[in-house]
Amino acid sequence: MEKPAIHPYIPIIIGVISVALSAIFVKLATADAGVIAFYRMLFSVLLMLPIFLIKYRKEILTLGKKDWIFSTIAGVFLAFHFILWFESLNYTSVASSTVLVTLQPIFAFIGTYFFFKEKLSFKTILSAIIAIAGSVIISWGDFALSGTAFYGDMLALAGCALITAYLLFGQDVRKRLSLITYTFVVYSISTLTLFFYVLIKGESFGPYSNTDWFWFFMLALIPNLLGHTMFNWAIKWVSTNVISIAILFEPVGAAILAFYIFNETLTTSQIIGGVVVIAGILLFVIDGNKLREKLFSKKA
Repeated sequence: MEKPAIHPYIPIIIGVISVALSAIFVKLATADAGVIAFYRMLFSVLLMLPIFLIKYRKEILTLGKKDWIFSTIAGVFLAFHFILWFESLNYTSVASSTVLVTLQPIFAFIGTYFFFKEKLSFKTILSAIIAIAGSVIISWGDFALSGTAFYGDMLALAGCALITAYLLFGQDVRKRLSLITYTFVVYSISTLTLFFYVLIKGESFGPYSNTDWFWFFMLALIPNLLGHTMFNWAIKWVSTNVISIAILFEPVGAAILAFYIFNETLTTSQIIGGVVVIAGILLFVIDGNKLREKLFSKKA
C-alpha cells in the first residue's frame, strides 16, 4: 500500500474536533432547531453540488425503486435526528446531549439484531448494558437537577435512535453507490424534508443576522463535510476501530469547548455517566469489526 502524505492520526484528530464543534455551533446560532438543521443541510448540498454534477451525476440513474424508497426514508430520519438533537441543546448541556447521542453504536447493534439477525456475543451484550447504565446515570442526575434537563436528554436519545435508523436504511443503498452520490441524494432528501417541516411549523427562513448565517455555513462546512471527509480519508490507512474509538472523544471535546465558551460545568452524574457510557461503547468497538460503516458515519 502506498505511504500516506501525512500521518493518518492527524486527519482523525481534525475530524474529531470538527464533529465536536457541531453542538457548539448550534448553541451559538439563535434560530429554531428546524431552521438551523435546514440551512446546515442546504449549504452542505450546495457545497457538494459542483463535485456531484461534474463527476457523479450519471450514477444517480442507477438507483432503483427500492434504492429511492430507502434513501428517502434515510433522509427523513436524518432530518428529524437533527431536529431532535438540536432541540435537545436548548434544554440540556452540551456534555449530556453529545454523550447520549454517542450511544448510536448500541442502538445500531440492537437494530441489526432485529432486522439482520446478527449474532450477539456476551461482550456485546455486556457493553450495551454498561453504556445504557451510563445513560441512566446521566439522565437521573439531570432529572434531579431539573425536569427541563431530563427532557433535553430524552430528545437527545430519540435523536440517537433516529440517526441509527438512518444508517440502517442507508447501508444497503450505500453498497451500490459512491459515497458522494449517496450522501448527495440523502442530504437533498433531508433538506427537502426540513424545508417542509419549517414551513408547516411556521418558523422563519429569515432574515437572520450575519452571525447566524456564519454559523449555518460553518455547520455545513466543518462537522458535515470536513469532519466526515477526514474520517473517510483516514479509513484507507487505519482500521475502522481506530475511527470508532476516536469518535468517542467527541463528547469530551464538546464538553471542554462548552466549558470555555458557555461556562457549562459538569455535574458528578454527568462525569460518572459519561465515563461509563464511553467505557461501554469502547468495549463494544473493541469487540470485532461490527457495523463497519455505521460506526464512523455520524450526524454530528
